[in-house]
Amino acid sequence: MKFGIIGTNWITDRFIKAARQHPEFQLGAIYSRTEETGRAFADNYQVDAVYTDMEEMFRDGGIEAVYIASPNAFHAEQSLLAMQHGVHVLCEKPAVTTLDEMDQVIAASQKTGMTYMEAMKSTVTPTFLKLKEELHQIGPIRRYVFHYNQYSSRYDKYKEGVIENAFKPELGNGAKTDLGVYGLAPLVHLAGEPQSILRNRYLLSTGAEGQGSMILNYGECEAVIMYSKISDSYLPSEIQGENGVIEIDKISDPKHVLIKFRDGTTEDISVPHEFDTMYYELAEFIRCVRNGQVESAINTHEISRQVTQLLL
Repeated sequence: MKFGIIGTNWITDRFIKAARQHPEFQLGAIYSRTEETGRAFADNYQVDAVYTDMEEMFRDGGIEAVYIASPNAFHAEQSLLAMQHGVHVLCEKPAVTTLDEMDQVIAASQKTGMTYMEAMKSTVTPTFLKLKEELHQIGPIRRYVFHYNQYSSRYDKYKEGVIENAFKPELGNGAKTDLGVYGLAPLVHLAGEPQSILRNRYLLSTGAEGQGSMILNYGECEAVIMYSKISDSYLPSEIQGENGVIEIDKISDPKHVLIKFRDGTTEDISVPHEFDTMYYELAEFIRCVRNGQVESAINTHEISRQVTQLLL
């Protein structure tokens, strides 16, 4: 499957390296706002086709699908343009920045018959899928505690007065959209839509969230989501039940998951990952395209919509 790429950053590098392990992946074209940046990126992967006109890439590039890793604020517009040109879309999280954008994207996917999937990598990994199967073992769930706190490499520059994209809310960036989404998406996969929400956040001078937390009410169960780009945490995430606790090493990239039962016994339910985590989102996306599905049965359109609503 011939892919076009939008975005020339570290996440795109990681995606391509993981994707090249899939026998059906072919890198066909690179889009960048400038020829120089696009060419430099393309040369790293021996790709000839570089475009500074996105519509031209969709129209004349001969690509079947596109991986979108541009700033969040551009995701919806670029996804819609791709699908209108008959190109399937794998779009980095968060998929969009408003609920209206999400509804437009879903409608376009259904109208055009193009596959659209949010690239939430953690929820399609073997270990997370195994966790879903084993959740019942800890009995009635009483609390989810998911967090992603990582001091941004760009925060030091921010404190020096240099504002990079990571802290520009006009691009849809901030701690909740960039990191909090990694706790919210698995939560929706496991628990669905909450009854009510309490929110707390700390805004930087640009208006971008530096850190925040959410308490989501599910009636007889609650969820605590924490996220930060201005501090670190090395604690695991947890799912607490009446019969035990499921300990997750990293909710954004779950690889080691351990059940700790109340009687003192433990069970490791981790599944060895043969590939980089991003490989699994690509494999799921390609499977959907080949099967003629407009959406994944795992990373569904409705789940993306619910997560979008929680991010607002």
